[in-house]
Amino acid sequence: MEVTKIELQKTKKRRMRVKLIFNPISGANDKSPVQLMDVIEQMQAWNFVPEPYLIEPDCDLSLVVRDAITQGIRLVVVCGGDGTVSSVARALIGTTAVLGIIPMGTRNNIALSLGIPNDISEAIAILRTGRRKKIDTGNSTCNEVSTPFIELCSVGLFSTLFSSGDDIQHGNIARIGDFMATLTKTPPSEIHLSMDDNEMIQKLGHVVLITNMPYVGLHFLVGAPDSYQDGLLDVLFFADLSKVDLIEYVLKGPGTSKQEDPRIQHFRAHSVEIHTDPAMPIMADGIDIGKGTVHIKVQKHALTVMVASQSAKEPPESGVPLEK
Repeated sequence: MEVTKIELQKTKKRRMRVKLIFNPISGANDKSPVQLMDVIEQMQAWNFVPEPYLIEPDCDLSLVVRDAITQGIRLVVVCGGDGTVSSVARALIGTTAVLGIIPMGTRNNIALSLGIPNDISEAIAILRTGRRKKIDTGNSTCNEVSTPFIELCSVGLFSTLFSSGDDIQHGNIARIGDFMATLTKTPPSEIHLSMDDNEMIQKLGHVVLITNMPYVGLHFLVGAPDSYQDGLLDVLFFADLSKVDLIEYVLKGPGTSKQEDPRIQHFRAHSVEIHTDPAMPIMADGIDIGKGTVHIKVQKHALTVMVASQSAKEPPESGVPLEK
C-alpha cells in the first residue's frame, strides 16, 4: 500500500527542470558512476528533469549556479558532502532559488542537522514531498574579504590540523605523521574574543569554534536542534584545555545532550570578533580565509533549503514556488 501511495504522488507531479550538481569524489569513489545514474533515474521517476553537472578541480560553482538561475531553474540539487553543499549554498545566498541536498559525503553534518536522510531515495523524495525552509548562514570577514559559511568557522588549532585530519578521515593514513607533528609544534595564542559589542574575553588558548549548525565535525552535537534558524551563532571557546584534552574532545565529542565540559566556555551571539596573537589560521567551512583577526556575524534566513514536511504543530514556511 505504501509503495502505491508513493507512486501515486510521483505521477501527480508536474515535470520540473533542476540543476543537479554531482561531486564524483564524494563518498566511495568506485560507486560514483552507479550513484549518479541511480540519482538521475529516481529523480526522473518523480518527474524531475535533471541537468547534471559533474564537479571538476578548480571549477567555478558560483558560475554554474548563476547560469542555472538565469535559465529559469528554481531548484539546485547537490549530491556530495558538506564541502560541496557549502560551496553551492554560498552561491545561492540572496537568490530566489532553493537548495536541495542528496548527502553522499563522509560526514554529511549539514544534512544531519536539517533532518535529511542519507538514503538516496528518501532524500530525493523530500525534494518533492518536503517543504522550503529558510535557514541562517554565517558570514566571516578576514583581511576585508567576506566568506559565507553554513556549518562553522574555526580559529586556531583545528584549522591548522584540518588538511591532514581530513585526509586521514578519507583513508590517507600516511598523513598521520603530519597530523602529529603539527599538533606537537603548534603553540597557543592570546585570544581576544568579543561578542555583540559588549562581552569581552581575553585568554591563552588553542581553539575557538563558531557554529551555525547543531552538528559539526564527527557528528558532534554542539547546538540546539533549531540553531540554524534562531538568528544566533554558537561560540565555543577552548581556553583551558591542553592539546591532550583537545584530542580527547575530538575523539569523544562535546555533546549538548550530556553535560558539557565546564572548561569549554559556550556562548550564543549575533556577532563575534576574534583577534589572536600570534596570529592563528581561520577557516570557514573548510576554506582557508586568513590569519589573525576575523569578524563573524549571523545572516538570518539567508538561504532556502528543501527539508522534510513539517509536523502538524509547525507553521507552514513561506517561500517562492518551485513550479508555475
